[in-house]
Amino acid sequence: MNNQELYDLLDRFERSSLQTLKISREGFCVEMSRGGAPSAAPAPGAKAAPAPDAAAPSPAQPTAEGDVITAPMVGTFYAAPAPDQPPFVAVGDHVDKGQTVCLMEAMKMMSEVSAPCSCVITEVLKNSGDLAAFDEPLFRYRPC
Repeated sequence: MNNQELYDLLDRFERSSLQTLKISREGFCVEMSRGGAPSAAPAPGAKAAPAPDAAAPSPAQPTAEGDVITAPMVGTFYAAPAPDQPPFVAVGDHVDKGQTVCLMEAMKMMSEVSAPCSCVITEVLKNSGDLAAFDEPLFRYRPC
């Protein structure tokens, strides 16, 4: 399944009334579920999973203001083209529109993430090797 097929599947799931979806193919499996309670009852004799704590805080989001470059997919963030090489960008660097700022790895495929405009990188929000969620901020920048 390529990235576009995955994005189409996510879009269809969002527009549907399904609560969960699991698709398995040879060497590939994807599971999706909505944030609400599952619609199916647990199997007889099985312990029910504890309900999520409604008072639990949401994951911390950066509080500083500014534009951000976000993850275009779920995957592993890599700041450099290889472990022994310098990062694509660092705080204070001026980058041109379309310039590669990092790599994202998903399903053993590497994708370049590019700067949306000419800008100056003001903050790197992830460490190389960290997992990133879809649309999670990776860099903060100031347009120039």
